[in-house]
Amino acid sequence: MRDPHTQHVFIIGCKGIPAHYGGFETFVDKLTGYHKNPAIQYHVACAVEPEDYDRSRARFSYHRAKCVTFPWRKLGPARAITYDVDALRYFLHYVEKHQISRPVFYILACRIGPFIGYFARCIRSFGGELFVNPDGHEFLRAKWSPPVQRYWKFSEKLMVKHADRLICDSRTIEQYIKEEYHAYHPKTAYIAYGAETVPSRLLDDDARLLAWYEAHGLRAGEYYLVVGRFVPENNYETMIREFMQSDTDRKFALITNVSDDFLKQLRQRTGFEQDPRICFAGTVYDQQLLKKIRENAYGYFHGHEVGGTNPSLLEALACTKLNLLLDVGFNREVALDSAYYWTKEAGSLAALVNQADQMDQDQIDRIGEKARLRITECYSWESVVHRYEQVFLE
Repeated sequence: MRDPHTQHVFIIGCKGIPAHYGGFETFVDKLTGYHKNPAIQYHVACAVEPEDYDRSRARFSYHRAKCVTFPWRKLGPARAITYDVDALRYFLHYVEKHQISRPVFYILACRIGPFIGYFARCIRSFGGELFVNPDGHEFLRAKWSPPVQRYWKFSEKLMVKHADRLICDSRTIEQYIKEEYHAYHPKTAYIAYGAETVPSRLLDDDARLLAWYEAHGLRAGEYYLVVGRFVPENNYETMIREFMQSDTDRKFALITNVSDDFLKQLRQRTGFEQDPRICFAGTVYDQQLLKKIRENAYGYFHGHEVGGTNPSLLEALACTKLNLLLDVGFNREVALDSAYYWTKEAGSLAALVNQADQMDQDQIDRIGEKARLRITECYSWESVVHRYEQVFLE
């Protein structure tokens, strides 16, 4: 029998740790990495491609969390649903086998609503609770077809209905949950996402940095930057089109996992290939290098308009002094007056880029200090993890 005083927390829904890319993956990596309270034992589901699955290495320890890998099923986008279900079944069996009482099951995102009623009853049969992070407005993402969008909305409704608590990393999302599903009297908690303000360990003359600059024709302080998923709702088309209309001599570096179909659409709609200032720079998984690239950017664009608190925005505020953000509630909630804002109206971002180009260094330093202070005071991983530990132990 396990220690009855240990609070076991089973985390389902991230692709796995150690994190390589993605918001939930980074969150779970930091949650376990900054773990302080010895009364909590984390268990984390991790996904792996079927051809890479090795049963002998399916269980491992990372940041003192007990991790279990599950092979993706070959079901296309639906594989995320079966992954969550497989993990839930395994962890429920684990709870029963080891006689764990009062487990917390924390599910990230709202993919498995049609199945969650059954699993919620199983969890409560052990005296446990079901926590859900509703993420953002997944049902609004342009990548989904209308039937899939309807599924996401229906699934979200059922996840909210059956959750004992919903943890929202955005106050805007928390308010949406309360208003949209008031009939279920959802019990919510706001716990922010986090970021680090520690500078990159790389120096300005680091060989990795200089090689990356040379490969993409960039120089420190002479480029605007965006880092994020390559999806329409992050407004790549608007950012590219507006940048092309601006008068700046600086370049625009896009660090993103390019998909051919969307890239073809952008090429047809914007003609960006005719502008030598536009630089698609692929992905950067070296976190110290990515942080240094952020620090050396003249300015950062953020065009996300769907979802809650976005990790790339927090990282930009922590690293880049001059941040130009799409004016939506999620972004204003995070940055307040530590950034400048643009709208999707034609000419808005182009005018802001022209204005940013004329700012003196004192003005840029002041807004940058505001941004770093905002992260330090409200979005540090230490405070985020401390709040999570409080909630898990309640």
